[in-house]
Amino acid sequence: MSTTVTTKGQVTIPKPVRDFLGILPGMQVDFHRAADGTVVLTRADQKKPASRFAKLRGHAGAGLDTDAIMALTRGEP
Repeated sequence: MSTTVTTKGQVTIPKPVRDFLGILPGMQVDFHRAADGTVVLTRADQKKPASRFAKLRGHAGAGLDTDAIMALTRGEP
């Protein structure tokens, strides 16, 4: 991915990169120079973005206990 630098030295972070890092409007980012000379962009809050699977993880509530589930599978009232 590439982007163009404006006359003010600004760039737009491509949407796939923003989505991958979980960067939202108003958030701060950091630039770090790696040992090999490359520049690395990270979120300033150092939080890792939730994976697509973690976003789906959760709990639906108290739900049914084991006895209730067994009664349903047996057709009991």
